[in-house]
Amino acid sequence: MSLVAGVNHVAVMTDDLDRFVDFYTGVFALEVVFREDTPAFRHAILRTGPHSWLHPAEVAGNPHGEALPAMFQRGHLDHLALTAASPEAFASLRDRLLARDACDGSVEDLGAFHSLWFEDPDGMRGELTVIVDPELRGIHEPRPLAVLAARLPGDQHRR
Repeated sequence: MSLVAGVNHVAVMTDDLDRFVDFYTGVFALEVVFREDTPAFRHAILRTGPHSWLHPAEVAGNPHGEALPAMFQRGHLDHLALTAASPEAFASLRDRLLARDACDGSVEDLGAFHSLWFEDPDGMRGELTVIVDPELRGIHEPRPLAVLAARLPGDQHRR
């Protein structure tokens, strides 16, 4: 049985967030569940399924906002996020990532989900998430989850 329930989201760089959102809502009828403008960037979250999303981000001056036309040279995918099948699976996967020195074990609370960042052997950043609220209510900026060890069953890396 897989510890992963599927792809959580794909984060894509764009030169024009409004254009991106208009296209995906207009063509695919995706629901915008979150949108935010910060001084550093603009981003949104569009629901693609019951537990999956697109996460476009617009960062002024980012050279990867516009995709190159040649396949395998497009370069504007920021990161891939996977959804753990359960809180227990999240804890087990965290342990496995720590054992491979692929992460530092830090978990962030984003309101609707918890996440941790890892690096794969090719240097790509990845994100592992566990959904706390499938409706994505109360989403907020990342905050350290200070009580991690007490909340994750089987956590072998208490700090």
